[in-house]
Amino acid sequence: MLYLTSDDFPIFVPFGVIGFYRYLWYLIRLAAATTYRPVPLPENPTYIASEDVTIIVPTIDAGDEFKIAARSWLLGKPKEILIITEEKMLLPLQALANEVDPQKIRVLTVPFANKRLQMSHGIKNTTTDIIVFADDDAIWPPTLLSYVLACFEDQKVGGVGTSQRVQAVGQKMTVWEVLAAFRLTIRNIEIASSTHIDGGIPCLSGRTAAYRTVILKDPDFLHGFTHDYWLGKYQLNSGDDKFLTRWMVSHGWETYVQCCKEAELLSTMKPNWRFLKQVLRWTRNTWRSDLRSLFMERYIWTSHPYVAYTMVDKLFNPLTLLVGPCLVSYLMYKSTIPVESGGYHLPWWNILLSYFVWLSATRTLKLLPHLWHQPEHIVYVPAFILFGYYFAIMKLYALFTLHETGWGTRAGIGDASAATAAADKLEADKKTANTSGLPSHHSPIYQSSSTGNQSPYPNQTYLAPPSPASPTRPYRAPPRSKPNFNLSQEQNALALNASYEGEEIPLSTRDPTATTPTVTSRHVKKTSMSRRRHVPGPGDEHFVVGGIDEFDEEDGFHGHVPARDEERGYAQADYVYAR
Repeated sequence: MLYLTSDDFPIFVPFGVIGFYRYLWYLIRLAAATTYRPVPLPENPTYIASEDVTIIVPTIDAGDEFKIAARSWLLGKPKEILIITEEKMLLPLQALANEVDPQKIRVLTVPFANKRLQMSHGIKNTTTDIIVFADDDAIWPPTLLSYVLACFEDQKVGGVGTSQRVQAVGQKMTVWEVLAAFRLTIRNIEIASSTHIDGGIPCLSGRTAAYRTVILKDPDFLHGFTHDYWLGKYQLNSGDDKFLTRWMVSHGWETYVQCCKEAELLSTMKPNWRFLKQVLRWTRNTWRSDLRSLFMERYIWTSHPYVAYTMVDKLFNPLTLLVGPCLVSYLMYKSTIPVESGGYHLPWWNILLSYFVWLSATRTLKLLPHLWHQPEHIVYVPAFILFGYYFAIMKLYALFTLHETGWGTRAGIGDASAATAAADKLEADKKTANTSGLPSHHSPIYQSSSTGNQSPYPNQTYLAPPSPASPTRPYRAPPRSKPNFNLSQEQNALALNASYEGEEIPLSTRDPTATTPTVTSRHVKKTSMSRRRHVPGPGDEHFVVGGIDEFDEEDGFHGHVPARDEERGYAQADYVYAR
């Protein structure tokens, strides 16, 4: 190749610079992933799976693989598993749940197959501090839940993900499954390095991810999550994990990924060409989410600049990847022309062979972490190279077809807009039917009536709920909150003690023009008081602490938002919020 460059050296300088740049950053990622360390298990954990974890599994066609996965989840001893499905699948899934553990597994239904509606229904039926979303075929090691909960010891962390590997559907992996395994190996390196460099991650994968329940119970989140539109008119059903990750960033929460064997899940992939449909759906979701993060919401630039860089890099990745074969084709053409007429010295086959050797060497190096454990997969490296060029073309195709929001690989999933409209109607009917004066079981806040803002108790003032939003309103990230983490653990304990002992605490003194006491702040660490509850009775003049706007040493705490009691619908002080 040096002999070839002597013909027209300046042509190769920019391409050499691009190659050097890309592999330099790959080495940086590899070094960061190597020095990354998972969060260790605490000696005295704040969160215990049997008391604080609900697993939510949205599905419509679970089979025998669900039983294998569910048994692996139960090894982590969660408090409850909620299976959310459509009504026609209730009996088959209930039968599967009964075979595994009918005491721990509950099957709930929604009228229509829509993943985001199913997830939101599960959120509304959760009573624990931590929610873990899982695919119906995700197989966990027994230690996964413990390692995930360890990350929540840091009260700034709102979401936690894990590393992943591919589980073969049959006795032996097909070429499609091996390609998926290669991609997951590269992804594990990327998420470990980005977590280590600036604490961010492009996406907490929906195969398994854990979140604080208080974040997901926010009415603003639930509405935005189920009314998510691309360009204001194409409603999204998939891409739920992208939405959740962006919500963490836009609301000041940190994320973490446990990349270790103790928290590494196994997941099946499509063992045939339908894998390409999966990749196309994921690619469209990535385009939409990255464009939103970089140019519409823009919080990623200041919160996680390294992740922002990787997103920008992926925008141009298809072009830089396709430049290689285009240049090689040009050189091969020039090599067929005599040197006297301006051609090159090397024969065309020499150029092609050199290019193939270079690709094989560099791609094998990139896949070395996978090949180290499964060296027999080295025969699939050529297929991975070809897939890389196909994927680059697919990314360009996906960019121009972002309006297509269908699932692509699952039958039975209908129009997302119709399902959401029907769900909104059911929710509206439920609210209309609630004439008892108390909030409905799933209502995020107390309802207002024609006589003004009502309270279950006299002498209480409630802020009116926000006016109903149009189902066609596109989601826009709200202004970034600025949580204050200067409250000490002693101050938090003081607040909890005051609330559980029933001391009088004034209601919110926030701006009276606010429409709802929406909690946009972080869950402060539980203390030993967290198991003691004080539920106000009819004679109480003040609610227990549910949220805090600020702490003042002389005047005490201000700005309290009542939480709910499952049985009575009143305040139940499980958390303290600092905004």
